[in-house]
Amino acid sequence: MTAAAQKQPTNYSSDLQIDILQMEHAVGLPLPKYATELAAGCDVVAAVAAPVTLQPQGIAIIPTGICVALPPRYELQVRGRSGLAAKNGIGLVNGVGTIDADYRGEIKVILINHGAEPFVVERGMRIAQFVIAQYSTVNWQQVDELSDTARGTGGLGSTGK
Repeated sequence: MTAAAQKQPTNYSSDLQIDILQMEHAVGLPLPKYATELAAGCDVVAAVAAPVTLQPQGIAIIPTGICVALPPRYELQVRGRSGLAAKNGIGLVNGVGTIDADYRGEIKVILINHGAEPFVVERGMRIAQFVIAQYSTVNWQQVDELSDTARGTGGLGSTGK
């Protein structure tokens, strides 16, 4: 074992508490949970009543049976699972979904099948990850010009020259 691995924390703990409600159609399914101690995202499962088949290029809104009450200035990011993407071409239509702190409804995951074969979403299948992130709000200040930088207005690959 490397020295870095030996210094890893042995217990995962957090001082952030988030209230979570499991809806009736999700009773018996696991709540979101972290697969490892240092995982940023916790896996969330499908709360479908019956299997849902996603045809190639098909889109489906999959219920999780989960509602949350986030604290102010926090968001819940719904992210895809790399294993589903790599093995089956399954991703999120909107890339990353944002659940705002004032939303109290069921969190649903909008899946898309980029693969060549139909994909079946079954009850209890891990379909996405939840990542909790703190954010800042800003006051936009309109100006006549911006300060100069070495990069300036160069974009879209300009730093790779």
